[in-house]
Amino acid sequence: MDSMLVGIIVLTIFVVFVLLKTAVVVPQRSEYVVERLGKYRTTLEAGFHILLPFFDRVAYQRNLKEEPVDITAQSCITADNVTLQVDGVLYMQVVNSRLSAYGIADYRFAAVQLAQTSLRSAIGKITLDNTFEARESLNMQVVDALDEAAQNWGVKVLRYEIRDIQPPSSVLDAMEKQMKAEREKRAEIARSEGERQAVINRADGEKAEAIALSEGEKMRRINEAEGRAQEILKVAEATAEGIRRVAQALNEAGGRDAANLEVAKNYVEQFGKLAKEGNTLIVPATLTDIPAMVATVMSTLNATKNSGGEERKRTLG
Repeated sequence: MDSMLVGIIVLTIFVVFVLLKTAVVVPQRSEYVVERLGKYRTTLEAGFHILLPFFDRVAYQRNLKEEPVDITAQSCITADNVTLQVDGVLYMQVVNSRLSAYGIADYRFAAVQLAQTSLRSAIGKITLDNTFEARESLNMQVVDALDEAAQNWGVKVLRYEIRDIQPPSSVLDAMEKQMKAEREKRAEIARSEGERQAVINRADGEKAEAIALSEGEKMRRINEAEGRAQEILKVAEATAEGIRRVAQALNEAGGRDAANLEVAKNYVEQFGKLAKEGNTLIVPATLTDIPAMVATVMSTLNATKNSGGEERKRTLG
């Protein structure tokens, strides 16, 4: 009875052992490489699988997810002989589990070594100043070099990113001084440009002010000249109008008698003013003959009138 129980226990253990060896569950986004008697047999995808006991075994397990690989810092020499410490991150993915198992012994190690050598070669072709600006180009060169070689490894290199570029402390000090000098230079240029623009603005303002003043003076003189011309014109027009009205009055009935009276009156008034203003007075011989003086004035008016009439006739003719 005891031997039977022991046999059952041994049988149970054997069955469990066989099940563990033959039943395989492959996780999602993974593949298992199966060998039979040491030779490649098949690649198991995600799911439940039964293997042949004692003959089949899972030799390699591959994760098909995108895998980041750290690239440790390494020394790189630029074209102008400056030593840099550069590290980065490599992103790759297994696309063929069989090739990744049998194409190379360790695809991760191989990818890291090739990434470092490719990066050193790419940096050696450029100068220090261009190194910081050419990160994208350097990343692409590393990816191209790795992707071409990794095709035989069953691996796809997705991208490479330079994480840090560390120059020596002496180079950093020199770069800091250069940057400081450039900043001071830009500041000085900005100040000089500001002063130059200020001078130009002041000159433009003074020029505009001078032009405005001259234009104002010009307009003032023009206005004054026009005012004087208008004044002269108005006086001339008023004088002409007065003369015309006097001429019309002389031609009306009683006009000559009124003119004789006005002339005699003005003559007496003006002579009286002369007597008041001076101590010496020259008296004309015809002072008492006022009618004769009036007759002389009126004859002059008649002559002027007649000459004006003849002139109008010649004009009309």
